Amino acid sequence: MTRLSLFNSPLLLGFEPFERAIDRISKTADGYPPYNVEQLGENRLRITLAVAGFTEDDLSVQIEDKQLVIRGKQSDDPERVYLHRGIAARQFQRSFVLAEGIEITGARLERGLLHIDLERPLVEPEVRTIKIDTQDRADGKGPVIEDVRQD
Repeated sequence: MTRLSLFNSPLLLGFEPFERAIDRISKTADGYPPYNVEQLGENRLRITLAVAGFTEDDLSVQIEDKQLVIRGKQSDDPERVYLHRGIAARQFQRSFVLAEGIEITGARLERGLLHIDLERPLVEPEVRTIKIDTQDRADGKGPVIEDVRQD
């Protein structure tokens, strides 16, 4: 059975990385830990994860292949004896696919919440003119691309 994709259109060229990113996103269905994504300004975002019980040493924040990956791993204290254990020492991995150019500006742990700040750079629109050559070009070279940037 073949899979139908929005990116199979002949009008969408070079969008395969986006299709792979959507596939990665769809595979992360676990709801733990819960999180918020806030817009802090025109170009700034904050991801907040509820990580009560985790210390700074239990958490890692990394960028891997254009993904923000947050991992948490608690270790059991062998000297503790539980009569009832309702709060499990649970590990997790939460991933966010990042758009090109997004930068992580900081991360902090505060009252059981891990805040990760991101900044999205302003992108200037680019206009390029492609020179059209004829087949009977004397030097035998292909088309010439000239950048025309408008300010």
